[in-house]
Amino acid sequence: MNTYFVYILKCSDDSFYIGVTNNLEIRLSQHESGLDINSYTYNKRPFVLVYQESYIDINQAILREKQLKGWSRKKKEALIDGDIELLKVLSKNNQ
Repeated sequence: MNTYFVYILKCSDDSFYIGVTNNLEIRLSQHESGLDINSYTYNKRPFVLVYQESYIDINQAILREKQLKGWSRKKKEALIDGDIELLKVLSKNNQ
């Protein structure tokens, strides 16, 4: 049974990159190596892994990745900081 990870990187330009993978260690290494000059993180290195979640079902992981990509920066920061109360407030206010 595979485990899938949804992860957030904070890039050197202060932007966030959100991705999904079945091997977080290898995927982070790929980002760091800069093998793909067309990738979002290529010109935004170095970056820091600031958040991760794990899933058994790839479909749930992909849905979560899409959900997080649609969130505002404030909501992403609240999630990363573990500030559930702020996340609830921002969600109610559609922020």
